Amino acid sequence: MSRHQISVHKGRKDFACDECEKKFVKKSSLFTHQKLVHKDRENFTCNKYEKKFGNKSNLINHNKISHEVFKDYLCEMCAKRFENKQSLLIHIKIIHEGSRDFACDRHGKKIRKKSHLIDHHRTMHERRNDFSCNKCEKKSVCKSDLLKHQRTVHEGRKDHACDKCEKKFGAVCNLLYYQKTIHEGRKDYACDKCEKKFGQKSDLLEHQRAVHEGRRDFACDKCEKKFGVKSNLPSHQRTAHKGRKDYECSKCEKKFGQKQNLLQHQKTVHEGRKDFACNECKKKFTQKLYLLLHLKTVHESHKDNSCDKCDEKFGKKSDFLNHQRTVHEDHRDFACDKCEQKFGLKGHFIRHQKTVHEGRKDFACDKCEKKFGLKSASN
Repeated sequence: MSRHQISVHKGRKDFACDECEKKFVKKSSLFTHQKLVHKDRENFTCNKYEKKFGNKSNLINHNKISHEVFKDYLCEMCAKRFENKQSLLIHIKIIHEGSRDFACDRHGKKIRKKSHLIDHHRTMHERRNDFSCNKCEKKSVCKSDLLKHQRTVHEGRKDHACDKCEKKFGAVCNLLYYQKTIHEGRKDYACDKCEKKFGQKSDLLEHQRAVHEGRRDFACDKCEKKFGVKSNLPSHQRTAHKGRKDYECSKCEKKFGQKQNLLQHQKTVHEGRKDFACNECKKKFTQKLYLLLHLKTVHESHKDNSCDKCDEKFGKKSDFLNHQRTVHEDHRDFACDKCEQKFGLKGHFIRHQKTVHEGRKDFACDKCEKKFGLKSASN
């Protein structure tokens, strides 16, 4: 009883680890922690895949939960099962009640779990990634993330199969998210500032920070570029600084730095799809972004980008930058290899080659048989 009173009611933890800052109520717990964490003893291995454990009880629990699927505690709100009542209660509190009891003392961010708060401090404020992959340059905050990365990326393992289709996943969380959003069509988290909906609350919060608050919290350490979405930073570093293009189109030789760009290319170029139509005119677009930009600049006449060297205004920032580069700085970076002409814009250069050197006339008059090299000339 005295040990209970000291630990629970007085909150004392008298046994501190001399290798890290963690403290324990019992001396035996300290010894177990040192043996498992700092001596790196992993003598108990799962025979279904290579995950290792520091003691036999953890291995037995792992087998029971992961492979024998004994999960007796059912969440009545989402049908997810848990191996013990404590995990169920934590799940309800965090997921369904939205509790975030742990706040970062540096910028006030609230976090669901204490372990996530510690990881947040290590990665965001201390910039620590202590676990390095021996097969690539990736670094992870915790060992479990490193092992998951090695299993899914380098071993190509996808141990979690969807029971409604043939798709497989390397992580169970990705499987659950896929089933919820694809098969059940659920997007439970709606933005209160626009009509966009999300399958995960974290995606909603990221959207609100980046789009509506304009925050760019993730900065590249090799250039001045900043990103509102964390996943865009490593993607930028891979493609911009390392020059990697890992996604190749199976129908042509074009390569892409991001998978989403490959899928967009296949959908628009090879399938010819334009899924986003303007409800004020008949024009169609390959991406929703282009449709929204069209509505803003054409139908709402928004031109928010003003040139400080002349009176010209632009709806698109890219058009504004191109104007400054070509008109005021006189950049002509695209030279024709068949004549001496130079162009400020790549689109003008390609059009010149097609119409002048290849003699193409792709635009036909719908009232006679005459054809033109430029669409504007056919009107």
